[in-house]
Order: sequence, then structure tokens, then C-alpha cells
Amino acid sequence: MATIRATCADCGDVEITSDEVVVRVCVDNGHGSYTFRCPGCGMAVAKPAEPRIVELLIASGVRLHRWRLPAELDEQRVGDPIDHDDLLDFHRLLGDDGRLTTELGRLVEG
Repeated sequence: MATIRATCADCGDVEITSDEVVVRVCVDNGHGSYTFRCPGCGMAVAKPAEPRIVELLIASGVRLHRWRLPAELDEQRVGDPIDHDDLLDFHRLLGDDGRLTTELGRLVEG
């Protein structure tokens, strides 16, 4: 088990073991980061990591977690973006049980 020196915003330099770190790499764009819990203050810390750092951490025995970007990012966007008036209308709709039921029924029927 390797000892790794990392930095906590509150405690400064801390030493942690490879078991206490997780490397996260996005399969879609290759961006990497590593996370750990500071042994001094218990704060969860996440730091970006260049590919070279990712490789070093993995070689030191750090667990690798691969993840993907949400599929919603690839969806076609149609229609105008929502604005402040749309949010106000939605807020009013949520407060009117009868109208909300009617609108939800229309959505279910198509």
C-alpha cells in the first residue's frame, strides 16, 4: 500500500494511503480527477488530475472508477429555453391541484 501526499484546502498537505483515494475518469472525454477524505478534518476533497497523475495514482494501487456523461447531453433540444415567466407559470400550476391534475392527465393521454 503506497503513501500519497495530497492537499486539503483546510489542513494543507496530508498523507493518505492508496486505499483512501479513488481516481475517476470520464470514458467520454478522458477528464480525470481523484477524491479522498482528509484524515485531519474529515472533509471530502476532489481534485482534477492530468492523465499523467491518473496513471501514477493507478500504478500506486489507487482504485479506478470509470464513468460516462449523462445521455441527456446528447439529446436534441427543441423549443425555446424556459424563462422567468415560464417558472412563474409552473409555480402557479403546482399550487392549483385541479389544474395540475388536468394538465398531468393531458400529458398521459398524449
